[in-house]
Amino acid sequence: MAIPLLTYDPSSQNQRVAAYEVPGDEQPRIFSTDNLLSPSDLDVLIETAYRQIFFHAFAADRETFLESQLRNGQITVRDFIRGLLLSNTFKKSFYDLNNNYRFVEQVIQRVLGRDPYSEREKIAWSIVVATKGIRGFVDEVLNTEEYLSNFGDSTVPYQRRRILPSQSEGELPFNIKSPRYEAYHRAKLNFPQIIWQVEVRRFLPQEQKPKAGDPALFLSMAQSVNATGNPPQRISSFNIDIEKSVPYRQLAGIK
Repeated sequence: MAIPLLTYDPSSQNQRVAAYEVPGDEQPRIFSTDNLLSPSDLDVLIETAYRQIFFHAFAADRETFLESQLRNGQITVRDFIRGLLLSNTFKKSFYDLNNNYRFVEQVIQRVLGRDPYSEREKIAWSIVVATKGIRGFVDEVLNTEEYLSNFGDSTVPYQRRRILPSQSEGELPFNIKSPRYEAYHRAKLNFPQIIWQVEVRRFLPQEQKPKAGDPALFLSMAQSVNATGNPPQRISSFNIDIEKSVPYRQLAGIK
């Protein structure tokens, strides 16, 4: 018997507050297959989906089969996002390097475009990961009313209302605020490492290097001598015989 999703209460976040916003450069650009004007727009949409899920996709990380299906209209954008979440790249980069709670946080941020409401929400979804696996968890997130009402089948997820008109600075992007692995796994990978350079290396052109007889070579020559002086003698005043050490002067005529 499947365990039902644990209930949790939403908290007040920016995307849940209704506001009148004037479109501008700070507003997120929405990429959807409903308003494609040219074939190049689909290429931009695919790159946006990679940045949203992977943050950056190398040539080896690209899912060419899913791209081909999306270009031919065989799958929707939601199916393409699902394929990226179930890919080996996302599993190795996020699931294998995090516990279930942090993995849930990463998926909620990238797929639903917001931060988790509370720790109770992360616990609720982590139970789904533990009981149904990654595939069942991804399917349930993509089938939620929140995802369908905000993105549907044709829109690439994005961080909702990151910039507010009443604030001088908006919320940090998720890829900066929540890197793909935290301090525990960074310590296991033994980084970041501080590299100390013992010797400061400087480049001098051949014509500026000192030649024989140049006064600049005197310091290195003096250091190469390695001269050692005599250590100072330590004599205690109690070991001095003053009568024998001080010469006695005889006066004339006195014997």
